[in-house]
Amino acid sequence: MAEKPSHGAPRDGENIRGIDISVPNPARVYDYLLGGKDNYEIDRVTAQAGMGAFPKIVKSARASRAFLARVVRYLAGEAGVRQFLDVGAGLPSARNVHEIAQDVAPSSKIVYVDNDPVVLVHARALLMSTPEGVTDYVEADIRDPEKILREAARTLDFRQPVAVLALGVLHFIEGDEAAAAIARSLMAATPEGSYLGICHLTADFYPQMTELARRVNERQHNAPMILRDRERVARFFDGLELVPPGLVQVSKWRPGSDLEAAAPAALWGGVARKTQGQS
Repeated sequence: MAEKPSHGAPRDGENIRGIDISVPNPARVYDYLLGGKDNYEIDRVTAQAGMGAFPKIVKSARASRAFLARVVRYLAGEAGVRQFLDVGAGLPSARNVHEIAQDVAPSSKIVYVDNDPVVLVHARALLMSTPEGVTDYVEADIRDPEKILREAARTLDFRQPVAVLALGVLHFIEGDEAAAAIARSLMAATPEGSYLGICHLTADFYPQMTELARRVNERQHNAPMILRDRERVARFFDGLELVPPGLVQVSKWRPGSDLEAAAPAALWGGVARKTQGQS
């Protein structure tokens, strides 16, 4: 019998090829906030610094994960999408994109993209497709959309609709135009009927997020957190048609219950469709 893949990040201080454990990583910080074990001491210290400024960030992270589930369920179900490009996928958690999509449509194809070696190691070990579908992994930075698209094309047919997911990743891109250009580049490669899903950190709902970002950025120099208001986030959907209810607090995007809708969430979220004539 094959050895079962181990869970949890390697021990703190262990020398691991390609992984710098002296600096925090957003995917591992998020993993800690979700109660995961795939993180290092530097990630936990960074997360705890943010929690000191805004204790609700843990519930906000969970609301973000619930938003992902609802978005994928909508796209695979009502929207009929069968191809997903999850950029900045992060560490595997409960109810990942391929699990949700393939529950609805077993033949769905999913490509996960991340630039953290820890993410890719865990993804290859743990994220298994249905026999009818496909799950693939690309090691690339969101700042290199050309590489992402080139390598994703091994699995996805860009002549058919694709759901591009940029959930919790654009707030690590400095410069509004730079972030918008990434979204445009990814969507330019997709045909009519494709979708873009985004969630993005903000201080619009909770002013304490400004202090949280300051504390995190003191430690996370390699990927500073950029908070944007609704108007700035809306720019990332320019040229696309927002799906109702539009760009809203993520807990308010098609919630499954009153409890889900009331969850504290420090993020804007939305899904938009590419229609005829949009490039």
